[in-house]
Amino acid sequence: MAALVGKLTRKLVENLGPGRHGDGAGLHLVVDPSGARRWIVRVTVKGQKNAKGAPLRTDFGLGGADVVTLNQARERALEYRRMAKSGLNPRYNAKRDIPSFEELSRQVHIDRLPTWKNPKHGQQWLNTLRDYAFPKIGRMPVDAIGQPEVLMCLSPIWTDKHETAKRLAQRIKAVLDVAKSSGFRDGENPVTAVKEAGVLPKVKAKVQHHDAMPWKDVPAFYAELEGRSATAAKALQFTILTACRTSEVLDMTWPEVDFEARLWTVPAARMKGGKEHRVPLTDEMLAILKPLMAMASDYVFEGQKRHKPLSNMSMLMLLRRMGCDGFTVHGFRSTFRDWAAEVSGAPREVAEAALAHQVGSEVERAYARSDLLKKRREMMNTWSGFLLKGRSVDDN
Repeated sequence: MAALVGKLTRKLVENLGPGRHGDGAGLHLVVDPSGARRWIVRVTVKGQKNAKGAPLRTDFGLGGADVVTLNQARERALEYRRMAKSGLNPRYNAKRDIPSFEELSRQVHIDRLPTWKNPKHGQQWLNTLRDYAFPKIGRMPVDAIGQPEVLMCLSPIWTDKHETAKRLAQRIKAVLDVAKSSGFRDGENPVTAVKEAGVLPKVKAKVQHHDAMPWKDVPAFYAELEGRSATAAKALQFTILTACRTSEVLDMTWPEVDFEARLWTVPAARMKGGKEHRVPLTDEMLAILKPLMAMASDYVFEGQKRHKPLSNMSMLMLLRRMGCDGFTVHGFRSTFRDWAAEVSGAPREVAEAALAHQVGSEVERAYARSDLLKKRREMMNTWSGFLLKGRSVDDN
């Protein structure tokens, strides 16, 4: 059979911007602002009228452009037009290749990879579905999944692993939303229906605390840490000094550091809040960083593999080797916050800004445009001085 032709080309399908782009004969490529691409065909059903008595014209989804090629879309559109011309409504008569839940989930995962902060987050998204949804509904066509199937995935872990179950629900919903927008299913998302029906038990959220070392004990611990030459020890020192998150420190690269301005700028893409964070560098922080430049690595704190960062478990394992099993690396942020409140006398908004926390309502944040860098520099210098007290005790 000769290939069908139209206005679009494969290259145009891949590169056209947001909007509705016609191929001819009722076939359109719809490009969303997000970049998602899907096929739509508009047909007029012979002999059928709409609510106003006019000929029944309606759009049908043919699938996403990432899974349905241009030629396949043209063939399906031709099938729909033939049905409509014969007086058959394609909504009830079309035979479509419906992807399985796992197939579509993996495609959604690929489509969303550019939107995640790092590959690890994207892999976690897919792993949740792999562990708790694929074994139960992975092979089912997406148009066959309803409330019973959603409950089958969520119920076993709803109380014991509630946070995981909530993430699982969000991810199942996202896949089924894509299925509907791609024309593979109709009606309400069953995840939404399950939530609104209240059939799952209410679970009281448990506040998770990261075990923090008492601030009075940190100078002595910091002094002990100074006696270690391993990169993990230097990274932990720097983490404590800056009160930053583990990932922010371990993924730190040299272009982010301005030695002249004594400033480390963490890009928005690497911040939990999605906003650029400036960290004032004290003498002690610079004393840790400068010797590491000799490594000429892409990362400030290089791991075992060349030009790769330390493992995110490296500092926690160091804590355990030092006999501090009850504490976590993240807990030092709480330690810093306690010290700031009880000792430094710094205003709350300055301490919260040092931790890159958002404070106040959206309106308040809109007016509070300053990141209080000057005041934070003073506070971080005081914090460094406090940590180095342990050094002077050892010297005596």
